[in-house]
Amino acid sequence: MSKELILKMSISVDGFVAGPNGEIDWIFRSRSEASTQWLVDLLGQVSLHAIGHRSYDMADYWPTSTHPLAPAMNEIPKAVFSRSGQIPTPSMGKTKAALADATEDTTALQSAMDSWMNPIMTGKDLIGDIQRLKAENGKPILAHGGASFATSLIAAHLVDVFHLVVHPIILGRGLSIFAGLEEPLDLKLEDLKQFESGGVIKTYRPVYPQ
Repeated sequence: MSKELILKMSISVDGFVAGPNGEIDWIFRSRSEASTQWLVDLLGQVSLHAIGHRSYDMADYWPTSTHPLAPAMNEIPKAVFSRSGQIPTPSMGKTKAALADATEDTTALQSAMDSWMNPIMTGKDLIGDIQRLKAENGKPILAHGGASFATSLIAAHLVDVFHLVVHPIILGRGLSIFAGLEEPLDLKLEDLKQFESGGVIKTYRPVYPQ
């Protein structure tokens, strides 16, 4: 049985993942301890981070972060997707500075940096690369985005499960991840979680045409 590809994206009530100029500050206003714990639990169920090349600039943030998500973000292997097959090498300036200034054991910090510096490079053949990764043994793959990467996954019918984290905001206009679909796509609701912050996580399984 092949791995499933889970796509987790934050989204506004009116269906945008970012403002027209890529604004995402609204995402952080409705986060809560409960929703963060949900993410921690989700990361505990996956074996690979699938990341679009534009989102790979997070590489220097996580190794020195004390956020509850940091251990899983650092320890789980990464696959970075780029149509050119190339990405700029992250500077890792914060991490290197922390290593230079460290007075205690740096094994975990060095391991975290190495994990981000040595991802699986993929993306020249999106469908083939995803199918190859799905064929490997292990727990599901978690795709984080960004918007362009998510749009490509959805358009190619590669997503097995959608976790849509709906934030209590209407943007009016912005970036959609569903515009690449040529036909409407039916979804089956599998789970619904509501948080006091106003956020709602909707878990859907797509019903692809046979």
